[in-house]
Amino acid sequence: MRYLALLFGVFCCSTSVIWIKLTTVDPVLLAAIRLLGAGLLLSPLFVKAWTKHAGAFTRKHLLRCLFPALMLALHFISWIIGARMTWAANSTLIVNLVPVAMPFLLYFSMHERITRGELAGTVVAIVGVLLLGWDSYRLDPALLAGDAVCFGSMLLFAWYLMLGRKNRDFANLWLYVVPVYAIAGVVCVCALPFLGNVSAPVPTGQWIFVLGLTVVPTIFGHSLLNWGMKHLRGQQVAILNLAQFIFAGTMAWLILGEVPGWLFVAAATMVVAGAVTAIVTQPRKAG
Repeated sequence: MRYLALLFGVFCCSTSVIWIKLTTVDPVLLAAIRLLGAGLLLSPLFVKAWTKHAGAFTRKHLLRCLFPALMLALHFISWIIGARMTWAANSTLIVNLVPVAMPFLLYFSMHERITRGELAGTVVAIVGVLLLGWDSYRLDPALLAGDAVCFGSMLLFAWYLMLGRKNRDFANLWLYVVPVYAIAGVVCVCALPFLGNVSAPVPTGQWIFVLGLTVVPTIFGHSLLNWGMKHLRGQQVAILNLAQFIFAGTMAWLILGEVPGWLFVAAATMVVAGAVTAIVTQPRKAG
């Protein structure tokens, strides 16, 4: 059930690129709205958890939320920019190359070693990802700039997920993710005069897409990813999260008319095989 819950979160996150491509809202403003909206909608759960776990959220815990919030804010801004510069499957693929960076981040920050099964699963999944990436470059080299932005966003995303695992000692998930969302939203608001277009309002017809971006990939998707980092091994979460590009590519085909190449199926198969390998070979006690 834990992996099914995480897979649902991965699916929710994969819808992000669709919502983003359906809007023309300034990237910094869009990131601010989705983060502040998520923090506001989840605030009752934060208050409930704070009441239940008296003294479990202190000024020290709030300070520990600052850096993850900064990483999340920068990831969202760069991800929105990059997602609009390249194909949905390609952008989602690159931004979820987290398994490449995650073992190093987990080892150097928490001394969490990758197991042989996770290493094997990572290699298989990454080969599948590279296969699809090669196909995308072959079809349209002009996508390189968007791919580069998405790669930078991936590094921020990996760091943010790693910090979620490092902060898994919070008494309750909502005591961590709600402040992170809210603070990240404030960071985006502060960045708006410098990086965004403050004179461009949200078109009336696009608010439904902004709401979808706030609820589905942010509240459900990112909250479940942080839940996974709290209860599962970090590399398993990172590998399973690769399935985002499978969902996103399929939705982009059906909704946006972005038809993937024939190598998409082969690459997707390898990613799934890698994820399964990492999961079935997990150690008896999660680290």
